[in-house]
Amino acid sequence: MEKAKTNIDKNNCDVVCAPANRTAIIAVVVASILLSVLLIAGGVIFFGGRGMVAAAPPPHETVVAVQSGDTLSKLLTEQNLTKGDANAIAAMLKSDCGVSGIRAGADRLTFKRANEEAPVDKIVLASGPWKRIEMTCGADGKWSAAEVSVEKSTYLVRKSGKIPAGGVFSQTGIDAGIPIGVVYEIINLLAFEIDFERDIQPGQEFVVLYEENMIDGRTIDGGRVIFVSFDTHLDRRGKLEMYRFEKPDGKFGFYDFEGKGAIKSLKRTPIDGASVSSKFNPNRKHPVLGFTRAHKGVDFRAATGTPIPSAGAGRVVKREFNSGYGNFVRIRHANGFETVYAHMSRFQKGINVGTTVAQGQIIGFVGSTGLSTGPHLHFEIRINNVAVNPANYLPI
Repeated sequence: MEKAKTNIDKNNCDVVCAPANRTAIIAVVVASILLSVLLIAGGVIFFGGRGMVAAAPPPHETVVAVQSGDTLSKLLTEQNLTKGDANAIAAMLKSDCGVSGIRAGADRLTFKRANEEAPVDKIVLASGPWKRIEMTCGADGKWSAAEVSVEKSTYLVRKSGKIPAGGVFSQTGIDAGIPIGVVYEIINLLAFEIDFERDIQPGQEFVVLYEENMIDGRTIDGGRVIFVSFDTHLDRRGKLEMYRFEKPDGKFGFYDFEGKGAIKSLKRTPIDGASVSSKFNPNRKHPVLGFTRAHKGVDFRAATGTPIPSAGAGRVVKREFNSGYGNFVRIRHANGFETVYAHMSRFQKGINVGTTVAQGQIIGFVGSTGLSTGPHLHFEIRINNVAVNPANYLPI
């Protein structure tokens, strides 16, 4: 056989092969191509051929939004879980996670399988945007549950606005892009100083700094109010400012610029947005009795069934029916103050004599019981058991 001759070009160091060697190289290249084709074909046969090991299909998920009429047992059995598994999962959720049921329109269940034909081996219960419970079926067929944290991003957002002619704060706030939940929190914070039914005037300006919670770049809801400023245009109150401050122990409060507590002991208006139908008047002619009888409180017109919140923190000292007041509650607060709520249609469940209530806690519902001509709340403030004009303490 003829020896392969090799010439080396010293300028570019390329190897130049003799004709016999070129034939050998071409054969090697052709063989390499054929081998690659065979390997590819073999891979197809190996991974996809009948009787061979097939590539595992991707996991399968089924997402179910809870609808009216759905029960946990119903949704689980629809995904081919046994009745026994459904009962065990329901009991486990209640004992381990404090979940006693599912809520239509709020909860969502995600069922996970190894593939479309496999049994469910994992369930995720999403209860609102922030709560996740993962249930997993072990190799022994037993289920376990654990609450998992949802990663969220929180940003500070600043919004401002001005009340237009004929406008109200709630709609102006929404138009400014403030989430409705944040708007309601602002109203509750400022209700100690501002009557949002009667004190709102055109040109009043407000600024709010609040948290915005996001998941995967999507805004989920508005978080805590950090700062709010409201120019009341009222000489007695002027510009109101509240700053949220949290202590090392986790307790927080709202303070003014000088660090003084900004929240008063009693709210100015027990029912937000309710209109005044009758003021405090020691010489008012009673609309039912027909003769002059002191009106020792303020009447707020509202629809039957409207929730009545406590104007301040305190303890219930009266909860009964009185022929004149109808169903009424009296709450004792600090510094000798008491508040009275009369003509209720019914009491809130759990409100009894001796019950301690928080400010804003619902104590009953508007009605027209007792000596009343229509549904309204009769609201009184008493100091050392003497009725006083609420306008002197909670300007109406």
